[in-house]
Amino acid sequence: MRHDDITEAIGNTPLVRIDPAVHGLANIDLYAKLELLNPFGSVKDRAAWGMARPLLAGARPGDTVVELSSGNTAKALALLAGMHGLPFKSVTNRMRVPEVKELLLLLGAEIDELPGRSECLDPADTDDPLTRMHRQLALEQTGYLHTDQYFNQRNVDAHAHGTGPEIVKDLDGRAPDWFVACVGTAGSSTGVARVLRQHNPEVEVVGLVAAKGDFVPGIRTIDEAHEVGLFDPGVYDRLETVTAEEAIDGLLTLVRRCGILTGPTGGGAFAGALRRLRAVDGSLTSRKTAVFIVCDRIESYLSYVRDRRPEIFGRPPRRNTTRTLTDAELTAAPEMSVEAAQRRLGGTDTLVVDLRNPYAYQALHLAGSINIVDEVFADLLHAGLPFSRRRPILLVCPVGEKSARYAALLHRMGHPDVHSLAGGIIAWRDAGAELVRD
Repeated sequence: MRHDDITEAIGNTPLVRIDPAVHGLANIDLYAKLELLNPFGSVKDRAAWGMARPLLAGARPGDTVVELSSGNTAKALALLAGMHGLPFKSVTNRMRVPEVKELLLLLGAEIDELPGRSECLDPADTDDPLTRMHRQLALEQTGYLHTDQYFNQRNVDAHAHGTGPEIVKDLDGRAPDWFVACVGTAGSSTGVARVLRQHNPEVEVVGLVAAKGDFVPGIRTIDEAHEVGLFDPGVYDRLETVTAEEAIDGLLTLVRRCGILTGPTGGGAFAGALRRLRAVDGSLTSRKTAVFIVCDRIESYLSYVRDRRPEIFGRPPRRNTTRTLTDAELTAAPEMSVEAAQRRLGGTDTLVVDLRNPYAYQALHLAGSINIVDEVFADLLHAGLPFSRRRPILLVCPVGEKSARYAALLHRMGHPDVHSLAGGIIAWRDAGAELVRD
């Protein structure tokens, strides 16, 4: 197979049957759509090329391709921009996987890390720096070619014209009975679902979101998903959560049993698919078919897996981690309302620890607080209590989810007076409480 341009190799990825001995389903044939075999390594190759192609056709010397992305879209766009002799800028506040950042730098990308509550844009939030960045990019004569993946319909169209029809073709003109996809920008799940329903209106579309407070690369929580312009809950017959542990379990099965070098997103899709399909498999009276998407490759996520499963790499299990908290401990996590926190801070030597990234902290924070990024804070806790038990502690994060987990863990570790700020910095701001800038 000969191509004149690497972009001609985007798409037409294999649909591979998963061995029933691996998944254990008696009445369902399960297939993986191997988007990791796109030339740049992920499902985002399709959308990146679809969005960038018209912009690159009209590019002028000195233009810069720019996207709000911290992962696969940024990688694909950096390569496409380079092929056209243009620079690429990744704007993000979620560069949380070291290998991804290093790869983008290798590709020549400029990384502009900004503060903000989320990587997606909330147009109603005039104080969010990412929203301000979006407005700046929208101005004419800026020299930026903004692909706008969270709102660009070409993101969806790339899958409506490519991924979806390919699945139908490889199933001999039929749509599957179930389609399972993780929700990131929602482009692939929305585009594929549109096509599959044209061939089978009864197909069940399962969208997978990350469990709240959990981090699975490429999968958003339901709150984050609602901030994506392309996300429409009506696309999905079911929206279910998947945890980081489930994603890694699925990843390991696909890698070790199927020879599919998937990253955590594909592992999460496999785990979510099995959970849903096992619930209905026993009641089926005829043969059915299901498809899930393997979004990208494992190589960029070794540190992510190593942090959560150190024993795989011959390292001892990490002590004092939020991943070992029980549901009961999380439910009982000590929280403090904004009003109670204001009273507390006015009369005690409470230490306020802000767990957000340093850019967000510099933009706005509680007076007198210190900034320890959540990943660094997690490392501190592995060695034991980092603070005196005699000093009250108030933990702060964007919306109170991560800080509640750390408060529960510190409580387990024996700290008698630790609380999470309920609702986080957002609740504090919305209550009109004072915030300061550095």
